[in-house]
Amino acid sequence: MKRYKIDGTYFYCPVDLTLSVIGGRWKGLVFWNLRDGTKRYGEMKKSLIGINDKMLTQVLRDLEKNGVVSRKVYEVIPPKVEYSLTKEGKKLLPVMQLMQDWGNNLEL
Repeated sequence: MKRYKIDGTYFYCPVDLTLSVIGGRWKGLVFWNLRDGTKRYGEMKKSLIGINDKMLTQVLRDLEKNGVVSRKVYEVIPPKVEYSLTKEGKKLLPVMQLMQDWGNNLEL
């Protein structure tokens, strides 16, 4: 059985691994928010209704640590930080698109 390791945790199912990277209440939304390109922290905060600063910061750090989001800091005053999807992160976009399509077509 193949196993996968990310951030010191072993996974025996690639779906479980993927969900640990983009699953949860906010990770997928933050990730999906970056699909159209680079965004600053404030832009994301405005578009993610209900997220607080602490949670947004934590989610961005987790996504960066897992290699799907990159953080670029500009040494200017006031400080400027931009977030974007990495090459690995962009590979997840088709999966997220399928999830959006499924959700759009769901009839309850």
